[in-house]
Amino acid sequence: MDTVLLLHGFAGTAGSWDAFSEHLDRERYRPLAVDLRGHGQNGAARPISFELCVADLLAAAPPKFTLAGYSLGGRIALQLALAAPERIDRLVLMSSSAGIADEAERGARLTKDLALADEIEAGPISRFADDWLAGPLFVNDRPEVNASALVEIEKNSPANLAAALRGMSIGRMEPLWSRLAEIAAPTTVVAGQTDGRYVELAEQLVAAIDGSELEVIGDAGHALPRSAPELLAALF
Repeated sequence: MDTVLLLHGFAGTAGSWDAFSEHLDRERYRPLAVDLRGHGQNGAARPISFELCVADLLAAAPPKFTLAGYSLGGRIALQLALAAPERIDRLVLMSSSAGIADEAERGARLTKDLALADEIEAGPISRFADDWLAGPLFVNDRPEVNASALVEIEKNSPANLAAALRGMSIGRMEPLWSRLAEIAAPTTVVAGQTDGRYVELAEQLVAAIDGSELEVIGDAGHALPRSAPELLAALF
């Protein structure tokens, strides 16, 4: 039985994968969902960086595993796959990016995220949750999808989420586009049909990762583990 290491997105927790795990073929796969630094049960872990998250995950995972990451988790999954390619049986990237290639754009994003982190830290978590779910990535999701997201967001504290954003903003991430040709594991890149920006990024990832496959899930947006868990699980 293959272990699937599941990496959630920003402001989520391991529980973000509950619906997906219910639909996963348990005769073939054992789901292993973890809380990233700054989130859920791992909220108080400090310091927070991409490198330390990768080290945490390699310590928690078995010697060989399938790796699946969503959004922030997808960016961490790419770094993990490049750091320890011999341990990855298969890679699945959902609503993911390999970073911001342009240095000026990357700096501007970091500045924006640091300001957002200050707002998050001022609390309460409910105010951040309302603003986050009303943003462009999630505003068109069904009410029940955002209701499940709210449950996960409220498992986090403002201080911990702020620390996570400061440490793992995409503006702080070294872009990986030039290294994607190093990935040898069978790779599937997934995006929601209505998530136009990430469909484009998925196409760019597939063009750069040799032999990878693109899956676009119809009538779904950015929040794939919440909005299309059954269709997502069927890809495994």
